[in-house]
Amino acid sequence: MKKAVCPGSFDPITNGHLDIIKRAAELFDEVTVLVVTNPDKKCAFSPEERCDLIKKATEDIEGVKVDSFSGLLADYVKQNEINAIVKGIRSSSDFEYEFQMALANRSLAPNAETVFITADPQNMYVSSSLIRQIACFGGDVSDFVPKNIVEEIEKRFK
Repeated sequence: MKKAVCPGSFDPITNGHLDIIKRAAELFDEVTVLVVTNPDKKCAFSPEERCDLIKKATEDIEGVKVDSFSGLLADYVKQNEINAIVKGIRSSSDFEYEFQMALANRSLAPNAETVFITADPQNMYVSSSLIRQIACFGGDVSDFVPKNIVEEIEKRFK
């Protein structure tokens, strides 16, 4: 069984994230969307809330499960016998950062390949921080996040 992980902070999940997850699910038997802790980020949603939002957003995608982890991604990959780390790429700056991470993960977890999936052009500018900023000022986020979680995001920022 080919297993992949799509790690990220997902604060909150966006249509761009969802597109990458769907495309990964076509390539792998099992895809774990992994909410990871980034000590450099102050999140609007708790890890549990982010997992709940992701579960709602991915409920119709076969082979997808959701988990959270606080630690090195390489440790999670080894503990769960995962074959691939899937990363979405929106720009060349994303690639530079993710390329460095891929090299570090290859050193720490040599049995897992990093797979880069380029963003759909309609989602290239969408980020969780953009969603938080729009929602914070009362803007409409419905074009940028899965429809079934819009209300929860708007409630958080009212």
